[in-house]
Amino acid sequence: MSGSPLDLTRVTTLTFDCYGTLIDWEAGVIDVLRPLLARYGIAQSDDEIVATFQDIEAPLCEPPYRSYRTVLADVVERFGRRFGFPVGYAEREELAVSVASWRPFPDTVRALRALEARYRLAIISNIDDDLFKTTVPQLGVFFDCVVTAQAARCYKPDQAIFELALGRLGVKGHQVAHVAEGVTEISPARRLGCATVWVRRRGRSARLLTEVPDLEVPDLSSLLPEVGSDAEGIVV
Repeated sequence: MSGSPLDLTRVTTLTFDCYGTLIDWEAGVIDVLRPLLARYGIAQSDDEIVATFQDIEAPLCEPPYRSYRTVLADVVERFGRRFGFPVGYAEREELAVSVASWRPFPDTVRALRALEARYRLAIISNIDDDLFKTTVPQLGVFFDCVVTAQAARCYKPDQAIFELALGRLGVKGHQVAHVAEGVTEISPARRLGCATVWVRRRGRSARLLTEVPDLEVPDLSSLLPEVGSDAEGIVV
């Protein structure tokens, strides 16, 4: 763990990044893009596929706002341009269609159910409303608030999406800890007074780290002892 000491018993609300923190988007993306690349004789490692995806996706999420379904289609199109192969309509849609099959990490549901006993839970996600609806049944808990990029008309790390979430929750920043695998979310959350928790899953996002979070954990289960042993379902 790194960062300054953080007392999670002092906050009332946990806001979560979804894809990367709760849902394994990297595996989902790799399952779509590796076969597509292989059709054209292109071999890429998992790390290379994820890094290329992130490099292509980031500028597509800058203003003006476009739906995440469109972003994903454009990511596939630009993979084709980068590696020199044609992309058909059905291939452009494959990533968006696959979102429904992206699965939670093994510790996600248990950890959320334990955290639900102590905190209000919310989602702040770079996703479309309809795509998130295919994910939420897999998470196994009730969220007090869900704020998507579609609702905010912008993508993280734009501060406006965080402001919208705090407004809908009716809380101040000091009452919130934002929990995310994406390190670019640390700065906007912190500017609003939120504590920040980096869930360093596979660590691929570390190359983008520019600011130290208040707390770093390797997975969501490792967050549970930080909230104390009296939360229901927590084994410490």
